[in-house]
Amino acid sequence: MVGSVPVGDGAPVSVQSMTTTKTDDVQATLIQTHELATQGADIVRVAVPHEADAKALPLIVQEGGVPIVADIHFSVRLAMMAVEAGVQALRLNPGNIRNPRHVKEVADAAKERRIPIRIGVNAGSLDRKLVAKYGRPTAEALVESALYEIGLLEEQGFYDIKVSVKHQNVPEMIAAYRLLADRTDAPLHLGVTEAGTPKQGVVKSTLGIGTLLAEGIGDTIRVSLTADPVEEVKYGKQILNALGLRKDTGDLVACPSCGRAELDVVALTEEVEAALEKMDLPPMQIAVMGCEVNGPGEARDADIGIAAGPGRGLLFSKGKQIGWVPHDRLVQSVLEEAQRIGDEIRASGTTATGDAAVVTGAGRRPPTMSIGMGPPGE
Repeated sequence: MVGSVPVGDGAPVSVQSMTTTKTDDVQATLIQTHELATQGADIVRVAVPHEADAKALPLIVQEGGVPIVADIHFSVRLAMMAVEAGVQALRLNPGNIRNPRHVKEVADAAKERRIPIRIGVNAGSLDRKLVAKYGRPTAEALVESALYEIGLLEEQGFYDIKVSVKHQNVPEMIAAYRLLADRTDAPLHLGVTEAGTPKQGVVKSTLGIGTLLAEGIGDTIRVSLTADPVEEVKYGKQILNALGLRKDTGDLVACPSCGRAELDVVALTEEVEAALEKMDLPPMQIAVMGCEVNGPGEARDADIGIAAGPGRGLLFSKGKQIGWVPHDRLVQSVLEEAQRIGDEIRASGTTATGDAAVVTGAGRRPPTMSIGMGPPGE
């Protein structure tokens, strides 16, 4: 558990993000935390690089509305202050907090408060001994760092551990998590670090996170982007929805358009998408199709669908033909039908497209290879 959010042991995959405000600016941090929670963030991490940030934590924890994770680097004192502030979890970086005595001090405090610790290994801050041993931040180096830190915590009788081994290189990141899943049953926090702007970062994160989740590896995710953190939450939810691991956003199916299209599919789809974003609807699938080849089949399979023909489109609802609608009425007809179905769903307490099977849990894959565990660099 991270606060009230279960992580691991078959729990639904949770979505995390991190504030970009100065944490000691409590008002700005709370505003952003609330925005993230409203968009669907399950857990929010805040940076704690200075004492002023640690002193701001009690109010942020109290008013944040979601479990707060304190991101700690270098300073055991700040970790202890965060524990005293009541944060719901700590993130420790074994690249800069690796002294066994310091780890014991934090572990004892976290154990007393029943606060989980995430061992957050990052390729950019890996222990220099490991970089020297492997020549660069390889998947094996990241996993060795994580396993060593796990060992230090477990030696202190601390087992409420989550782990991440983030890398900016997608194949290396995937390899690291696969190795780690073979070596530990601890819940895994997935992420491609320093993925960049949404233009490329979404692709990197979708490939890295999505590949692992499809293999049953991973329990909580963060889509790291150089952007408003709200975007991280939106894309994280979309990854989970695309894999059928979460059903709290709609699914807009649309053809890519081609010479067969009987109308401007791109403009129509964008108009439908923009309108749906302003509506308070339960999750449902809507299909916008431009011709009679794949259109009727896709439209029929969705909760609501339109298949365009010359001058008009065929409207489907729950697999049944509703009738032909002029092109200039298609958007309005889709929105009206979406509202009607949404009202029915809420009244009945059911779902539109059915409940998705949740597949989680590190270690579901068969063992592939293992690496030795010992003090970093040995």
